[in-house]
Amino acid sequence: MSAVPTLRVAYANLGRAWIALWVALAVHVFDETVTGFLSVYNPTVLALREKFGFWPMPTFEFREWLTGLVVVIVFLAALSPYAFRNVRWIRPLFYFCAIVVGLLNALGHTVATLLGHTVESVRFARPAPGFYSSPLLVAAAIYALVQLRKTRFRARAQ
Repeated sequence: MSAVPTLRVAYANLGRAWIALWVALAVHVFDETVTGFLSVYNPTVLALREKFGFWPMPTFEFREWLTGLVVVIVFLAALSPYAFRNVRWIRPLFYFCAIVVGLLNALGHTVATLLGHTVESVRFARPAPGFYSSPLLVAAAIYALVQLRKTRFRARAQ
């Protein structure tokens, strides 16, 4: 049996995982938008700046925040053909997105939900904004990591 059909299936699964991740991110952004994420995020950043004197995260106005996230999601969507071909250079970006954008982001929303606050001075009614879509982010991130692992020795230069 030829290895070509196996590679096509592996690459197709990697591409599907890429799409699942950016679609999950789009759902998550919608969730954050309708549940008032910035009303928690911005005060948290300001409280951390006050406490530490410096905090590397910016505050946002709604329009710039949403526009930035839409641009990121469109950019990720535009890279889908490269994920379907398993090109080498997309793999580090894919790992970053799966771990940071998927797992750590969802974990942050989950922990905030359990605590009922981000920092002591920023409390909110549970669940935290963005919590409802967190399981979808986790599922997409885990699927992505599994597919990345399955295709790790088959990456193409271009």
